[in-house]
Formats: sequence, C-alpha cells, structure tokens
Amino acid sequence: MAFLKLEDGVELYYEDVGMGDPILFIHGVWMSSRFFKKQLPYFRQKYRAISIDLRGHGQSSHADSGHTVATYAKDLKEFIKKLDLRDVTLVGWSMGAFVIWEYIHQFGEDGIKGTVIVDELASDFKWPDFEIGAFDLPALSGMMQQIQTDQRGLLQGFLPLMFKEEVSEEELEWMLEETTRLPASIASAILFDQSIVDCRPYLNEITKPTLLCFGKEEKLIPVAAGEHLNKEIKQSKLEIFEDSCHCPFLEEPERFNEVVDQFIRSLK
Repeated sequence: MAFLKLEDGVELYYEDVGMGDPILFIHGVWMSSRFFKKQLPYFRQKYRAISIDLRGHGQSSHADSGHTVATYAKDLKEFIKKLDLRDVTLVGWSMGAFVIWEYIHQFGEDGIKGTVIVDELASDFKWPDFEIGAFDLPALSGMMQQIQTDQRGLLQGFLPLMFKEEVSEEELEWMLEETTRLPASIASAILFDQSIVDCRPYLNEITKPTLLCFGKEEKLIPVAAGEHLNKEIKQSKLEIFEDSCHCPFLEEPERFNEVVDQFIRSLK
C-alpha cells in the first residue's frame, strides 16, 4: 500500500504486490481499488499485481479539478512511467475501460501487452446512432441532481444493480463506505464526463489482444455492448459470465481470475 505523487501534486493510492509481468486493475466511476480484493491475492502468485485509486476516488487526493476521463488517462500514463511498468496488461472495469481507450488514443500502445475490458459500452450515452447506451439526458441529469441532494441514497439504489443476486448488508456497507469517500462535487463531475465520452472512434486504434468480460444479467450493461466491441476491436475475444451482472470479478471471482490468467498467458 503506497501513494504516488503526480506532477500536479495529486497523490494516487495504489497497492502493488507480487513479482513478474505487471497487471494493472482500473476501477469504475465512484468505485476504488478495493473492489479488486479478490484479484490481487490470486494474481500476486504469478504476476506483479497492481490496483489503483483514480484521482478523487478511494484513498487518492480529492483534487478539485481534473475529473475527466482524459485527465485520468494522463494520470495513468504518469503512474505507469514512474513505476517503470513494461509489457503491462491493463484491466479496466466500467469507466476504467474508458480510461484505457483514452490512454491508447492519447499515447498509443507502447508498453501495453494486452487489455481486459469488463462490462462497459463504447459509450454510456444513448446517442441517436447508439441506442444501446446506458443513459439518456433525463436519466443522467436526474442522477447528477440526486448526487447533490442524496448521494448515499442514490448509491444505495445503484450498487445492488451491479449484481445479479441480492447483495448482503455487509457487502453493501463496505461498498457504500468506498463510494461515499468522493465529495458530491467530484462524483457528479466525473459522472457527467464519463457518461458522455464516446470511444467508438478509438476502437479501430486498438491492435493489442483484448479480452472482453461481460455479465449475462443486463440490469446495467447489455451483452450487445460486448458483441459490439468484439466486432469493432480487431484482436478481441468475448467471454460471457452466466452468473454475473456488472461485477464478474466479484460475482464469479474464481472463473474470472482463471479466464484473465489464461488470457495473459496467451499473450506473446
């Protein structure tokens, strides 16, 4: 457990365990590295397993500015450079996928061995030509308003939607603890930006092998999102998790870890 200070003074919290080829886990909007608690103990046995709290999230600095996917990608670039990570496999869950795609768009694929995308669309927004998007403007504005008036209440309703099965009170409580670390100002700022990011033009820039992990339960993200990515990303493979919704790494951790491990071992 450590902190890395960026050039602008922001401190990023991260966990760095094990030895070998690096695998870096990047969480979703409002979430944190703690959501990968079932991955680091497994992957540290074979790899250098790293999880990070993005700017404003988890235990990282609650900076007043920079809460855009583009800035998070720049933070990731600086993080990778300062830790001297080479041949890294990037695992992006939800918004973490946008951060990976924006990273590749800005900086290319040098130093990246492969990517793992977990349950995300090419864009969360329902554009006129992208009907499978998660949010339209009324839904997005409604969520932003509720963040400002009842952030905890919003999360109590949202977090259970990430899972196929009912979440225990104990599990829900630690997730609420993590996601309420963000001030409402940061939570609403990054929600807006990540929800209107459109990565569709970036997908043809991806040439490294990509594993797409999607939950079959469609409370948040449709399987069609994974099928779309599989079609658009050249070297991609789609893996469906039958007993999962938005969090296969928590819902089916043993299978998720094995599938990702197999994928990494297949990379040259």
